[in-house]
Amino acid sequence: MSGRPRVAVLLAAVVTFTAVLVPSAQAAYARSAQAVPKVPRTAVLDGARLQRTRARLGRDPLLQRALRDLTARADTWLDQGPWTVVDKPRPAPGGDVHEYLSQAPYWWPTTTPTADNPWGCPYVQRDGQRNPEVDSGTDRQDAEKVFDSTYDLALAWYYTGKRAYAEKAGQILRTWFLDPATRMNPDLNHAQFIPCKYDGRAIGIIDFSQSYTSVLDAQALLAAGAPGWSAGDRTAMEKWNADFLDWLKNSAFGKEEGAAANNHGTFYDMQLAALAYATGDTALARRTVLDARARRIDPQIAGDGSQPQELARTRSWHYSTFDLVAYTRLAAIGRHVGVNLWAYEGPDGQSLFKAVDYLLPAATGAAAWPHPELEFHRYAAADVVHAAADAGDPAARAAVAKLEAPPGGDLWALRPAAEQLDSIAG
Repeated sequence: MSGRPRVAVLLAAVVTFTAVLVPSAQAAYARSAQAVPKVPRTAVLDGARLQRTRARLGRDPLLQRALRDLTARADTWLDQGPWTVVDKPRPAPGGDVHEYLSQAPYWWPTTTPTADNPWGCPYVQRDGQRNPEVDSGTDRQDAEKVFDSTYDLALAWYYTGKRAYAEKAGQILRTWFLDPATRMNPDLNHAQFIPCKYDGRAIGIIDFSQSYTSVLDAQALLAAGAPGWSAGDRTAMEKWNADFLDWLKNSAFGKEEGAAANNHGTFYDMQLAALAYATGDTALARRTVLDARARRIDPQIAGDGSQPQELARTRSWHYSTFDLVAYTRLAAIGRHVGVNLWAYEGPDGQSLFKAVDYLLPAATGAAAWPHPELEFHRYAAADVVHAAADAGDPAARAAVAKLEAPPGGDLWALRPAAEQLDSIAG
């Protein structure tokens, strides 16, 4: 046998052995190699980093394991949805079925509903105790499914090239945001209403601000070359985002939420900066990140890294990690516009690094969380610790190996942007 045929046989054997060794990951990588997407212009995620990660998939067992977790999540969405705001049992106050409606999660009826008082009014607040009726009859749960599904599906398409993922993500986005018969109006005028009390509230903006940046990144991923996501879809989605940004900046609710001093204000800034960046207003995005130093970090984070306003809650661990999701995502947006929010130190030594370090004893299991918490989940801190470690915090880097993986696996390597990992919201 000549040298060249022998080499060909050896190469074929290596390919066969590799395919047998990791069949699912190898097949996914082979599909993804067929058509390399462009570097996505993501708002929170780092598009260039995603592209480098994608190039390493075929030779990195840890990434392949994370990809299996990601595609398992994406697969569950393929036979669900799409969802729409027009199919809830009752429209929002005013009667427009295209208006998003959600109910305040911590407000409860005080009487048994009757024909004359169908809601059981008046309602009273029980902080940290979620009223189960908020998950039926409004759009809140469906919106969260839209956010989660499009993010998972778009990421799964980007890393595998599997057409079904992209097409499903596009269908979900078109149904919720674009189709004239089923679209949502680009406002949150009736978010977190309280029956018999308020038709909507400014704090309801957090229904979107806590997760909508993931939808912006999903759109950017699809725009990198996904099948089924057309130029018309991109243009229409850009228009919806621009209209939503205008409402967020100029409505009375938007201005009120922007003035909030706790996690609501942080998430508002994050959403404002992300929408500004995604729609091309990089000056507004940069100004928002810069202003967060004195406007958010200085008053919200103490010199020891604690967040006093979040510690005052009955879910102090949740809200401390939750607020840092917004901060770390805002810092990621800052990277795109030339602002290093991680490097900032306030007049009393306040910083994002200190805020994350304050969580490390509980996040690693080294010590109990010393503040009120109705439902402690150690894994809730995993993503913000990853973010601090990536930004150069030595203590966070040392803690990564001791973190508790969230349900569904640790996906940080594939989507390095903090998510809210425990379920409670509000």
